[in-house]
Amino acid sequence: MLSIRQIVAVGATLTVAATGIAFAQDLPTQQPMRPGHMPEMMQSGQHPMEPAQMQEMMQHHPKGTMPMHSGMHAGTVTPTMPGQDAFGAIQEIVRILEADPKTDWSKVDLEALRQHLIDMNEVTLKADGAQKPIEGGLEIAVTGTDRALVAIQRMIPAYAQTVNGLNGWAAKADTLPNGELLTVTANDPKEVQHIRGLGFIGLLVSGSHHQMHHLAMAKGEFDQRHLGQTH
Repeated sequence: MLSIRQIVAVGATLTVAATGIAFAQDLPTQQPMRPGHMPEMMQSGQHPMEPAQMQEMMQHHPKGTMPMHSGMHAGTVTPTMPGQDAFGAIQEIVRILEADPKTDWSKVDLEALRQHLIDMNEVTLKADGAQKPIEGGLEIAVTGTDRALVAIQRMIPAYAQTVNGLNGWAAKADTLPNGELLTVTANDPKEVQHIRGLGFIGLLVSGSHHQMHHLAMAKGEFDQRHLGQTH
């Protein structure tokens, strides 16, 4: 038979065990540590993900493709914009020339292209284009001063020569004291409306010949006299 001392000891052990079980039942359920649930997520300004959120992210982003959290450094991104239109146009031509093994670098003349782009800028932004509807089309007095006048005298006669016959148009340029008189007409009534609707700048950008002229000019294959250039 157990002695009184042994009975007391057994009772005390059972009491402690029961108390421990009751205390454990009152504690909140603890989630096991999951892979990727790093202690750093508990730093200031960051919040741990809920289990369902972490599971969904792991399903959609296999190992090695997990998106970075705010504050992590992404790989360097290479800019694509040249920052200036003429610079970008010349850069495009250079890439075309460098990609063509037949390019004859002894004939390449990028300075001619640069001067032409300056002319385009002057005519597009600084020239005055006074438009007057005439029978069969449109008459435009393209005028300017200083560098703009030089650009007008180079570009407008060349433009008229290039687009003459396009869409059935008849184009010509006559010299003015301060510029060029551009006349564009057509026999088709629809083309007459087309010409008038385009107006000065619309006519200048019509057709896809200009880009090919830029490439030919850079290659040294374009007759500079066509643009009135003598450099």
